[in-house]
Amino acid sequence: MARILLGVTGGIAAYRALDLIRLATAAGHSVRVIQSENAQRFVGAASFAALTGAPVLTSEWERDPARGVFPDQSAPDHDPISHLELVRNADCFGVVPASANTIAKLAAGIADNLLTSAALAAACPLVVAPAMNHQMWQNRATQENVDLLRSRGVTIIEPETGSLASLNEWGNGRLAQPAAILEVLELLAGSGARPWDGLRVLVTAGGTREPIDAVRYVGNRSSGRMGFALAEAAAARGAEVSVIAANVDLPRHSAIRYSDVGSAAELAAAAQQQFGGCDLLLMAAAVADFTAANVSSGKIKKAGREELSLTLEATDDVLAGLSARRSDQQTLIGFAAEHGPNAVKIARSKLAGKGLDALVVNDVSGDGIGFESADNEVTIITDAAEIAVAKAPKRQIAEAILDVAGELHSARTTAAPTLRQGAE
Repeated sequence: MARILLGVTGGIAAYRALDLIRLATAAGHSVRVIQSENAQRFVGAASFAALTGAPVLTSEWERDPARGVFPDQSAPDHDPISHLELVRNADCFGVVPASANTIAKLAAGIADNLLTSAALAAACPLVVAPAMNHQMWQNRATQENVDLLRSRGVTIIEPETGSLASLNEWGNGRLAQPAAILEVLELLAGSGARPWDGLRVLVTAGGTREPIDAVRYVGNRSSGRMGFALAEAAAARGAEVSVIAANVDLPRHSAIRYSDVGSAAELAAAAQQQFGGCDLLLMAAAVADFTAANVSSGKIKKAGREELSLTLEATDDVLAGLSARRSDQQTLIGFAAEHGPNAVKIARSKLAGKGLDALVVNDVSGDGIGFESADNEVTIITDAAEIAVAKAPKRQIAEAILDVAGELHSARTTAAPTLRQGAE
């Protein structure tokens, strides 16, 4: 079982950390708690000590009666430095709940209390589960701090939408469910086999750009957020993940391999090279359907021109080409951005035509979803079902897609025959 260090910060959601500890200890994990001073205004240290069976620390200047060990360990014969010893013994450090103030400190590398000092000294995986008013969560400063932490490899568990601390207030800032938080902590702590251990996942993300001349291009709109969210969610499940990124300017996760491409032809070449080594393909990239027939080596001058005519020719269908050479045990998930009321109907024809296991379609005519947005709303289409996933942050959408992808892959690999050398 794992040793989980929890950092509890000030906020009404601090009481939900008690539920998290109940779940963790019931599962056999050993837990220690560090509280910020403000956190003790919401939940007293005695409550956490009673549930963990270990002293709760707040200040760097107080002596740890347990000498930095967890309940399942024997104490050393000396008094070590508390913030160093706690994280040295921890398999995972979760800041639950994480206030906007503590998130800002973690992003800036400030170590002005025991909790932030421990976080800065932690070599184990760091998980941050924010909880705050929705206006504070959506504030640009908070979002930039969260993005910075992600870029450094910190796992962020996005808050949920629901009722908040203020009377009759509703919004996105509610702490994620304790059971969901514990699942992430367990996965990162390495306390057991992760569900996708050994699975090889290939993700394409972003949008290709087809050059017209040395400075201009035509292309498809895509930030790559959906593809990157899929990759990070798959890695959290234990998969070995590779991403082919087409013109994506987003933070990258240290556990994921990335290949950068520009055009549809470059993406096709990279996909053809890597496809044979994957078990699951998530084709989230927006690949241009057309490319310039003739590309100028220099810059086409505007002077003296009233108009410019371009001849475009169709690009190869990358996904259809991969589908044609798939093995029985490979699972293929396509993505389609459609526009208007017939989006699902159009997408279903693509599902059959390209020989896919599932197709994820989003209607980009809706406001606040799709291109460059943090949220999305999709329908996952399979031969047997149409699964509507309501508008949510793209990481939550990614989890829903992976749930379906996992079921489809399990069914395919169970049903597919195992080919033996010499068999016909």
